Amino acid sequence: MATIDLTKENFDLAVEDKNLVVLDFWANWCGPCKTFLPIFEQVANRYPEAIFGKINVEEQSELATDFNIHAIPTVMILRKNVVVFSESSVLPASALCTLIDQALLLDIPIAIEDTK
Repeated sequence: MATIDLTKENFDLAVEDKNLVVLDFWANWCGPCKTFLPIFEQVANRYPEAIFGKINVEEQSELATDFNIHAIPTVMILRKNVVVFSESSVLPASALCTLIDQALLLDIPIAIEDTK
């Protein structure tokens, strides 16, 4: 799947109830972010079942604050809406793939609503 630009307006709908979401927090002026973008896009093509979202921290400061982003680029992996990985760095494609594969192996139960 191609990457998608995530905003405050489309974030919940885009990631809601998804098994795997990979986020890239970035900014236009960030050199390492520009280096990481083709890696992020390459890996996104290997995992068509996952959501790969790009969040521009300058335009989406509220999302950056919600996720406690203090440095960019930051890569975050969510599995069933649970953050299972977060790191500020430029990861090589092989490392990102390994992290995604590990996240997919996690046994995260689906929350059961209290029906009382």
